[in-house]
Amino acid sequence: MEARALLSALRRGEAPAPEALAWAAAALADGRMSDAQAGAFAMGVCRAPLSPEARTALTLAMRDSGRVLAWDLDGPVVDKHSTGGVGDCVSLVLAPALAACGVFVPMISGRGLGHTGGTLDKMEAIPGLRVDLEERQLRQVVARAGCAIAAASAELAPADRRLYAVRDVTGTVESLDLITASILSKKLAAGLDALVLDVKLGSGAFMKTREAAEALAAALVATANAAGCRTSALVTDMSQPLAPALGNALEVEEALKVLTGAARGRLHDLTVALGGEALARAGGAGEAAEGAGRIAEAIASGAAAERFGRMVAAMGGPVAFVEDWRRFLPEAPVIREVPATGAGHVAAIDGEALGLAVVDLGGGRKVESDRVDPAVGLSEVVALGARVDKGQPLARVHAAREGQAEAAVRAVRAAIRLGAAGEAPPLVAERVAP
Repeated sequence: MEARALLSALRRGEAPAPEALAWAAAALADGRMSDAQAGAFAMGVCRAPLSPEARTALTLAMRDSGRVLAWDLDGPVVDKHSTGGVGDCVSLVLAPALAACGVFVPMISGRGLGHTGGTLDKMEAIPGLRVDLEERQLRQVVARAGCAIAAASAELAPADRRLYAVRDVTGTVESLDLITASILSKKLAAGLDALVLDVKLGSGAFMKTREAAEALAAALVATANAAGCRTSALVTDMSQPLAPALGNALEVEEALKVLTGAARGRLHDLTVALGGEALARAGGAGEAAEGAGRIAEAIASGAAAERFGRMVAAMGGPVAFVEDWRRFLPEAPVIREVPATGAGHVAAIDGEALGLAVVDLGGGRKVESDRVDPAVGLSEVVALGARVDKGQPLARVHAAREGQAEAAVRAVRAAIRLGAAGEAPPLVAERVAP
């Protein structure tokens, strides 16, 4: 097997054989496939989409391009993946809640991408906490706390790391087949028994239409189950930020409010729904509704907060973080309200624009080498449908400098449209299961 034969077949629109895809994944990982050939491979898959069988074969081959973890624990190993949104800090609540329900969660997470925040960046807003764990350390944290939110090691799915970088510069990011293989190869390499997927839909998501979101959810669920991992998905609303805050430390604060019973709302409700699905897939609950009840109880009882604190301490963070998180989280020196220039109801929120405003504040990356300021962002963002009077705050800007704050104020005003009263879309638009 060599790259030219595979690329010629793709150019002719021929379906590649599983062994050809296995060779491609191995060649991406070990360098036998050049960058030019990798770009041609990605473009070929875009032009000639894979069959479901071939998509599964590519996913498994990319999983097997590196180390695949195996676990010897007294309970199932589960995880959650979100396709990305704004104000989405579900992972910080869900991982410890699942651990409190008796399952183990080695949550391999990523950094911010485009306008969406990254779970690893949020975790690193906690002083002293390290997300780059060696496999031995990952196993120790999972055994001690029941969960760990950490970065993927270089040994997990190296073919995806190479192909992802190529896709980013060749205009092939949107391929349904390549998105599916990229997401699942890393998750399956973590040795999961079950997985729940959160496919975002709306202005703050990458998938802007319901048709696109449902197609991705269906492809992910079918491929993961064909690969032997019990999986279901929820298509969920991202027409407004999930939590009323965007930015790393500010989202950690929102997660802690839910974990300690100081707040409810959409973040709590989606965590409960996703957790119910995860427990049902893992066999820890007969139905998702039963699992959702167990997750809600784990949060209400404080058991989930205790697990979160245990995880933070095991990963190098403060031992008393849960008890006094406000003392530890960084605060921005400049805070400005965004007063409404008129009156009305919140008719639309451009979530992508809000996310990009946070990036401009320094809360995300424009290039890979950018340093992230954990303290900056937006808080107290108004909800869809809320009544707003002239002069009432639409949000609060947290910035490092006055000029950045003023620019963010203008961006927030432009991103929130006032108009006639209306209802927000339902939090869960669709459930996709095998």
